[in-house]
Amino acid sequence: MKAQAIVASLLAGLATGLGALVVVLVPNFSRRLYDTLLGFSAGVMLGAATLNLLMPALELGRLFTVVLGLVSGALLVLWLERNLPRLEPHFAPTVNGPGKRLGMLMAAAMTLHNLPEGLAVGVAFTPATQSLGIIVALAIALQNVPEGLAVAAPLRAAGCPPWAAVFWGTASGLTEPLAAAVGVLLVGLFGPFVPYGLALAAGAMIYVVSDQLIPEIRSNPKDKIPSLALVLGFLIVTILTKLFG
Repeated sequence: MKAQAIVASLLAGLATGLGALVVVLVPNFSRRLYDTLLGFSAGVMLGAATLNLLMPALELGRLFTVVLGLVSGALLVLWLERNLPRLEPHFAPTVNGPGKRLGMLMAAAMTLHNLPEGLAVGVAFTPATQSLGIIVALAIALQNVPEGLAVAAPLRAAGCPPWAAVFWGTASGLTEPLAAAVGVLLVGLFGPFVPYGLALAAGAMIYVVSDQLIPEIRSNPKDKIPSLALVLGFLIVTILTKLFG
């Protein structure tokens, strides 16, 4: 089970490389397409957090434990943001200004918020929730694709070689297997940690969606396509949960 969790999180993390490849294959993409992809990513994250993490946590643990985990996850990401160098703008693509610096800042931001995603995979692969592990890993892989694009786009626009843009886009997801290993270790040492860990990962992912993804997809408030993409992402996770959960 430990090996499965780490391999699944590694594959999910490597999905960022698929998004990075988009800037090589389609060098001129619109902001609308970009917002749509991020909207889809936000929907997948919300679906995974609520259906595959929060609901099992409520079934396995007490309400107090789940509430504590949710709050802890959100506060953890908030603390990391405030105590690490500012990483704004997290996602906004631009062809103007210091593109290379923006791309590296994005890579750092993605690396930061991939930690709770890896933790989610590690906890979901425990014996009590093993049926959720594949679904969580698949959902995270789906939403990692736009994130790889978010890292590679400004680097490519600044004249960075295609291979370098793809490398940094892919590398930003490789913290996930490390976080998954931590999740597996904590669950192995502390069995009752499972519901708290699931809720903690859910709280962290919900905070990331609210604080980073949703504000970025609203670059054009009149455009409703990104919002529909968010619903589509949530719907796909719902279907996967029903079919395989």
